[in-house]
Amino acid sequence: MVAISPASLTREIQQNFQQKMAPQKPAAPDFGDHMKNALMQVAGAQSDAAKAVSAFENGSETDVAKVMLAREKASLAFEATLQVRNKLLAAYKDIVSMPV
Repeated sequence: MVAISPASLTREIQQNFQQKMAPQKPAAPDFGDHMKNALMQVAGAQSDAAKAVSAFENGSETDVAKVMLAREKASLAFEATLQVRNKLLAAYKDIVSMPV
């Protein structure tokens, strides 16, 4: 039988506490996180394009090339998002239609 002393008990509690309070390594981002980040970037591009158009309409921006570039970036990002969505839906339909 092992004798339990207050010093050994205190040491064990401190070790357990330190292990629990040690910073945990963050989990690797999953597919949902990647999709969320991508959609946030698309929304940001659309917001930037809207701001550029508004600035051009107000007269504070005179470079039409910047405005058109911002709009094209937003348009391409949106089109790419639609293509990804279409591919995901097609893959889902293929999986659902598989015989079990």
